[in-house]
Amino acid sequence: MILSGLGGKIYSRQHAENSAKVVNAVQPEFLSTLVLSYPHGMEHFMKRFKGEFESCEIPELLEELKIFISNTELERSVFRSDHASNYLVLKGNLGRDKERMLDEIDAALNDPGDAGLRPEWLRGL
Repeated sequence: MILSGLGGKIYSRQHAENSAKVVNAVQPEFLSTLVLSYPHGMEHFMKRFKGEFESCEIPELLEELKIFISNTELERSVFRSDHASNYLVLKGNLGRDKERMLDEIDAALNDPGDAGLRPEWLRGL
């Protein structure tokens, strides 16, 4: 399980690249992503951090997902990004469907209005 957005805006790229390094070493059978949410409110979340944390917007979360998937070197990992917290639903095998999923992310980044992104009210958080 990878938690997109956990690094905030500052560490988004680092989080994506390092998460890919971990899963590459592990070669999991199943891999999925969730998007960081704040069920008790952002203020409650921020109390646990010393320093600044700026949450990612939807395009930044999609870019983080793109960086993560781009950096994976997996052979047979079933991948799901279909939890209610995810804005873009992706499903596939990262050994076989990696390029298709990257194309879907690019399409969402280039035309978010036509990408079928999950609206906030459907995220069920």
